Amino acid sequence: MNSPPLRQLDVFAQMVAAGDVARCARDLGVSVEEVLRDIASLEMRLGYRLFDDLDGPARLTPAGRKTAQAMTLLTQDASEPEVAAQPEPLLQSPTAPAVPADLVRQVADPARQTIVLAAPAPIFGQLQDALAAFEAANEDIAIALDLHVHSAQQAMAALASGRADIAYFYALEEPAGFASRYGWSEPLNLYAGAGHALARADSVSREDLAMTSMLTMEPHGGMREVIDAALAKGRVRALPALLESDNMFEIIAALRDGAGYFAAFGTLARDLGRIGGIGRLALDMPLPAIEVRQAVAPRAAEKPAVEALAEFLFL
Repeated sequence: MNSPPLRQLDVFAQMVAAGDVARCARDLGVSVEEVLRDIASLEMRLGYRLFDDLDGPARLTPAGRKTAQAMTLLTQDASEPEVAAQPEPLLQSPTAPAVPADLVRQVADPARQTIVLAAPAPIFGQLQDALAAFEAANEDIAIALDLHVHSAQQAMAALASGRADIAYFYALEEPAGFASRYGWSEPLNLYAGAGHALARADSVSREDLAMTSMLTMEPHGGMREVIDAALAKGRVRALPALLESDNMFEIIAALRDGAGYFAAFGTLARDLGRIGGIGRLALDMPLPAIEVRQAVAPRAAEKPAVEALAEFLFL
């Protein structure tokens, strides 16, 4: 468990397997405080709560159960057709313990039609209530998640290969040659510690940013790539990153220490805006917004439930 993202995913899987914080900490050989910190950091990155309560027995939220399913579906016996058809999840960790089988039974039930939704985890977090309502109204349908799709290229591949039925993805504009529709936009904001000179300034220019180091997420992640593309489109240049981390507590601590600025959008930006000691920069120019777009598989017309869910989510 060396990198923060892998550590957090391992802790989540171990929490589900262990059933409570104290046992999870004992099994991992770490403190209870470390477990709670990693779970909180992961929830902030994902944009939704994984557990209802961590005092006593750990109780997964509905979104937490879906996330656990996304982590474990491919670890089941490949001879089971409904399971074998599921996409490779982003959240799978090679060192994570097995999650209890009851978390995947509803998806693996051959009596239910499975619709696979591919989306970045924060987008799933915003859609979870609608997904739960659709499942409740259609008891013969189970919705499985593929949380590794972020870009148009990834969405196109997932839909074309049959790994997903519906895909949500981030884009800066409508992708050429790929049928999709605009869902909504999420503004890209920049944040710095409240004591940083940029946070105290009435107006921040591109020239100011070019002389300031950034804090960023780790390379090759879906959110990092779309943020980098948006900053490049907005002609924002910065000094080399002082910190690259998906551990949000490291980012928050560095921001409060005045280390640099950090770019975020969506639920992560919302949560950062609520944290004391961190302020949003007053830019003198707009940054490109991040579009959230929806696409469906070419064969969707053959599965009325897929088209029905796509329209339901779009309302």
